[in-house]
Parts: sequence; C-alpha cells; structure tokens
Amino acid sequence: MARHFGLISGILLVLTGCTVTSNRLDPNNELAQERVRPGITVLLGDSVSLIREKRIGLLTNQTGINEKGDSDIDLLRGDRAKRAKVSLVMLFSPEHGIRGTEDRQNIANAVDRRSGLPIVSLYGTETTAPPDSLLRGLDALVVDLQDIGTRTWTYVGAMVYSMRAAARTGKMIIVLDRPNPITGFIVEGPMLDSALANPADPAPGRPGLAYALYPTPLRHGMTMGELALFFNEELGIKANLKVVPMQNWRRELWFDRTGLPWVKPSPNMPSLQSAILYPGLVAFEGSNLSVGRGTQTAFQIVGAPWLKAAETVALLKDRELGGVRFVAEDFTPEGPTDGKYGGQRIPGIRILITNRSAVQSARVGAALLWAITKTSGDGLKINERVFDLRFGAPRVREALVRGEDPDAVIDREYRPAFEFRERTRRYLLYR
Repeated sequence: MARHFGLISGILLVLTGCTVTSNRLDPNNELAQERVRPGITVLLGDSVSLIREKRIGLLTNQTGINEKGDSDIDLLRGDRAKRAKVSLVMLFSPEHGIRGTEDRQNIANAVDRRSGLPIVSLYGTETTAPPDSLLRGLDALVVDLQDIGTRTWTYVGAMVYSMRAAARTGKMIIVLDRPNPITGFIVEGPMLDSALANPADPAPGRPGLAYALYPTPLRHGMTMGELALFFNEELGIKANLKVVPMQNWRRELWFDRTGLPWVKPSPNMPSLQSAILYPGLVAFEGSNLSVGRGTQTAFQIVGAPWLKAAETVALLKDRELGGVRFVAEDFTPEGPTDGKYGGQRIPGIRILITNRSAVQSARVGAALLWAITKTSGDGLKINERVFDLRFGAPRVREALVRGEDPDAVIDREYRPAFEFRERTRRYLLYR
C-alpha cells in the first residue's frame, strides 16, 4: 500500500505558513541547540514589575524550572525576587503532585520540606480549582506547568480552572510560558466532539473533565501561554491574565533543540519519544491493552496476553505509515499504575520513531486500533466513553472498529483541525 500522508502533510504546511527542508526536524540531525529562556527567567528579568511587592501563590510542579534546572520555588524566594519585595506564600500542585511522582488520586495537602511553604493539592478524585478563600489572601497567582502538546493533558485544565478562580476573586493570574515539546508547528487528529467536551469547573454531581475541556484537535500545536489566551477569550473567563512569553522559541523547535533540561512531566512520560507518540496511544488507556506503564517505554508500546503481535505488525507494515516502524516485542510491566498485567511477560507492539517530522500520531493510533481489531478483535475490550474522551469522537472509533480504512478515517478529521489552527492564529505568540 502506498503511503497516504503526503497530501495531508502538504496542506498542513501551507496552513501553518512554514517551510520544511528534508532534514530540518529529523531526529538524527546535528542542528545547534537553541538557548530558550522560559517564562520564569523572563519574569525575573524583564517582567519582574508584574510581581513586585506582591504576595503570590504558585501553581507548579517539578517542570517549573529555568534553563539551568533551578526550581521556580527557589527562584521566587531568591535574591532577584527579594530585591523586588516578592512574597511567595503558597504553593498549589496539579495531578501527580508538586514533585510529579504521584500516579494516584486523592493527593493530600502538604508542606514543602525545603521552603516550608504550604502545598495545596488541586487533585483529589479529579482536578479542581484553587479555593477562592485562599486566592483572596493573595495579590496574584503564578502558573508554570509543562504541557505535553495534546488536549488530554490535565495541567491545561488546572490552569483554566485557576483562571476562573482568579477572575471570581479579582486577582491577577500570570502564566509563565514553556515550549510545546512536540513543536507548535503541526495540528493533527480528531477534534474532541462538542457533545463530550466539558469546559466547566467541577461541581457537586457534575464532574469536571480537565483532560477534555473543549473541541480542539488531538495535537493542538499551542503553548500553555497561547492556550491561556485562547481559553480566556473563547470561554469568556475574562481573567486579569498576563502571559510571560519565552524568548528564542520558534514553533518548529522540538524540545531537545531548546537547550532546556527534560524533566518528566508525569511519572509515565519518560522521554520526548513517548511524548511524540502519546497523543495517538493515550486513548488505549480505555481498553484492556497495556500502553507500557511500568516500563521505560510507556506510550511507545502496547500489548496484552491475547494480542497477536506478529500478525498485527505484518498488517501495519503493509500500510507504510510515515515516520514510524512497528516491531513485535514482548515486555513485562512492573508495578503498572493502571493495574494491567503487572509482572506478566506479554506480547507487544513497539513503535519506533524513524523520522519524527513525518509522524502523525493520530494516524498511528488509528492504524493500531484498526489492525488490532482485525487480528485480535475477540480479545480487545474497549471502554467506549474513556476511549472517545481521549481520541475525540465516537464516529472515529466506530469506523475503525468496523474495518474502515484508517487513513481515510483520519483524513476526514483533518479539515476541522486545520480550521482550528486558522481560528487560533491571533492567539499565537511565536513564529
């Protein structure tokens, strides 16, 4: 079967207004690293007036660091902040906790051992907003979290809920921007069905959906700062929002070309390779397939005892998907937090990235679901709502399960994604 992504990619490059040379985004090239200055560095340099003489809270975790790896918590209590008479008085933590090591619900409030500051957890049974009562004691709330470039990431929800809380209490909210690690160059994949989306804050009897807020593409191509500007207007939040942009970041830069240290944004996001494939594989959390939790290759491999791996790989190879190669590979999840097949050696399919500039992760995920259904459908069990909330739409899952060509299914979804990029251009901060 001939490759089926050339036309779509060509349309995409026209709409993003970019030109790509043959090796520009190739993982094996030797381009010099850019020295990106993240929002925290810019805040304490050019924009310190935003927090001068203010009592501030900080929503962050282990990803809130500068280009040297220094923590925001330390920096906002350091000499520059002291000279500006900044008082950091409270910390807020998202899913996975302040250090990013927790992979469970009901993370408790705590005290930061190093700074002595109280940590207010915003993750119980789900992501929640900072309590209004606590924000009233602050002058401003600073947010610094690493997004992963796909709409299923709960840190964006924590930011949106915080923006609403800031608006309700009349407090300034300052979002410190960071790179989109899988570039801000490409949008792709199904839009989240509006019937599934829920941008509202959690309320009694009405759970929130921090990972399924709004009809956006699976891979949105925006930064946290750009998303903050977008949601502030599109959702009518009207927060007193200040975004502190990065310096020296360009949309086509992969994270490993920024010069910034890679810090795992969650316990099961070990590498940039996992982040690239994550948008297409995260929906399989809603199935009885392991996505590699409990291994060093989470979101780079799928498997189950019933999976006919070799047969499925043969079917996938015939599709010649761009930028990836499939290999049958057994693996053993050790202590997986999803409870799938811990300690069992199971058949798996490893996805190897051969050219990341050609990878369309949604197309990879669609091809996997199609092929696994064909070869191992008797063993595959899907929680339809969980799957759809992540991949985006029931119609996509249904078409793939009944055997429609996965490339044709994904091609139908790209026009809305391109229209989203056109609609969001005015919120983009970087070229």
